[in-house]
Amino acid sequence: MNKINLAITGCMGRMGQQIIKSSKKNKNFKIVSLTENRKINKRICGIKPQLNSLEAFKKANLIIDFTIPKCTIEILKIASKLKKKVVIGTTGFTKREENLIKKFSKRIPILKAGNMSLGVNLLMYLTEIASKSLGKKFLTKVYEVHHKHKKDFPSGTALMLARGVAVGKNKEFYKIIGKKFLNKKSFPYGNKINFNSIRKGEVIGEHEVSFSSGKEIVTLNHESFDRALYSEGALTAAQWLSRKKPGLYSMRNLLNF
Repeated sequence: MNKINLAITGCMGRMGQQIIKSSKKNKNFKIVSLTENRKINKRICGIKPQLNSLEAFKKANLIIDFTIPKCTIEILKIASKLKKKVVIGTTGFTKREENLIKKFSKRIPILKAGNMSLGVNLLMYLTEIASKSLGKKFLTKVYEVHHKHKKDFPSGTALMLARGVAVGKNKEFYKIIGKKFLNKKSFPYGNKINFNSIRKGEVIGEHEVSFSSGKEIVTLNHESFDRALYSEGALTAAQWLSRKKPGLYSMRNLLNF
């Protein structure tokens, strides 16, 4: 089997560094390009990081992107011109940016996931089932904890879980998003889905979705202990996507939930 020539964006970030580490151990990949949104004056794995450009991605078969939304859209414009496949782990997109990603997916294969973990994607599936089964009498809220360096909130995973609730209730996702709290000790249920995001220490990730009828509470949760589970999940996604035609895919497609 030929190795997949891989480009990794945001190579100096926490996930970028972890993906480099994991891909070096994976015999199915060869790193051919690393990029950042600023000049880096050192070599990583013998490769000098470049700015995002046609030249930077020319030799790659596939791009793995964990950056910021503005950067991801820039990368997709380039990937679309070069017909390169893209795995997106970036979170925090606006509705407009989500629509742009759908547009690009008509030209190139894109796998986008707010979380690359098998366990988290299973949790989202269970959230859909719980939301559908428990019905309208149960209100929902989502709680998440991440390290102090994470800027966006709620996390992409928290929004994934909210989307699972929306699917279960057959509601439009953006219409059931409620209040977004940051670092609150407690927060209420509401007619819409409320979020509480905690940013502290070096926590890798904790997520919890709760359903309450006022008489009972059902809680589903997931805790991450090793960031490698995300980078290894991204590489699994990349290998799967390498055989796909243009379209917008998710980890659910890969895992066949």
